[in-house]
Amino acid sequence: MTAFPDAAQQTYDFVGIGLGPFNLGLACLTEPIAGLDGLFLDSKPDFEWHAGMFLDGAHLQTPFLSDLVTLADPTSPYSFLNYLKEKGRLYSFYIRENFYPLRVEYDDYCRWAAGKLTNVRFGTTVTEVTYEDDLYSVRTEGGDVHRARRLVLGTGTPPYLPEACAGLGGDFIHNSRYLRHKAELQAKESITLVGSGQSAAEIYYDLLSEIDVHGYRLNWVTRSPRFFPLEYTKLTLEMTSPEYVDYFHALPEETRYRLTEQQKGLFKGIDGDLINEIFDLLYQKAVGGPVPTRLLTNSALHGATYRDGEYELRLRQEEQGKEYTLRSEGLILATGYKYAEPDFLKPVHDRLRRDSQGNFDIARNYAIDVTGSGVFLQNAGVHTHSVTSPDLGMGAYRNAYIIRELLGSEYYPVEKTIAFQEFAV
Repeated sequence: MTAFPDAAQQTYDFVGIGLGPFNLGLACLTEPIAGLDGLFLDSKPDFEWHAGMFLDGAHLQTPFLSDLVTLADPTSPYSFLNYLKEKGRLYSFYIRENFYPLRVEYDDYCRWAAGKLTNVRFGTTVTEVTYEDDLYSVRTEGGDVHRARRLVLGTGTPPYLPEACAGLGGDFIHNSRYLRHKAELQAKESITLVGSGQSAAEIYYDLLSEIDVHGYRLNWVTRSPRFFPLEYTKLTLEMTSPEYVDYFHALPEETRYRLTEQQKGLFKGIDGDLINEIFDLLYQKAVGGPVPTRLLTNSALHGATYRDGEYELRLRQEEQGKEYTLRSEGLILATGYKYAEPDFLKPVHDRLRRDSQGNFDIARNYAIDVTGSGVFLQNAGVHTHSVTSPDLGMGAYRNAYIIRELLGSEYYPVEKTIAFQEFAV
């Protein structure tokens, strides 16, 4: 890897903090641009993406074209197809005739791309960001200071634990650590899974597959009224478009927050095939008699306690208005991820715009600072940019947009109209 210039002498055009898929994609797209000097920092020792959910056969819910670069630059050497070619697996992927990469395969692809870059530093924890003399100073745990004219924040969304589980003891886990603790869970007499999305469904199917081998009881609890499938029709997918971002961003703030709640099924639902596979597996296992499992919908978790190796969950059946309890030795919280503002931003708190809810007021160009062009945010913008914010397929589009803002000119074509339908009157 190329040596980095002395931090005290170098002023970067921008520093990217955090290296998930979105900032990694930005690193890939900016590395070949001679007129743009950037540096990317991440606290992890290497790239890692949901390693606790590498279940056999688990795949992305978006096609391979939603890789780090292709939808901005199909000729990029960092494309998924180039990764397959270099790994000697391109023809196997072609014969497979499945557009959806395996989750473990996507992680390996990102590691492959990160290993080729000269503008990334892993194992570097940012402790503080300050602003002085029109420059941001990014201080790290190792004592280095990296100065930059702009920042791109990509610290991601950490695992979310519901308030009902605050201070809860025992050995419960978030689904992000599932595989690491699977054997321990399967040694228990009972396991309860709380959650409603794709991760919850994958874990339930995995545990149900082996329920006869280990003999545990298995519960799946969700506050949703049913097991919602991911809405994946083509006209709905047009909501991941520049036109819909324009439309959604221009709506009143109150309307946007209301729609955010209504649109969760557009990116947090379960793959329809998996829902059917779960039913088929339940049917298959029920041939020999009752299956020791319960699927409980409309059930919100209001409290939990841990005592003598067992959890007691306090639940409320929302449609009936009835409260009940459920006991379980094992507990998995597949409760998703939620953006948490990094502590290192506290010194520049006054330079960042907020809305009435206290969240970042993200401009159409993805900037969150008072100048409208100094600090950009990856993801964490469902309340301003709708379903496009977490969508892997829109990552390259957003990065092309941010690169245009950083350069002041368009390096990668930024699409403006791709949808057949009209969203605004």
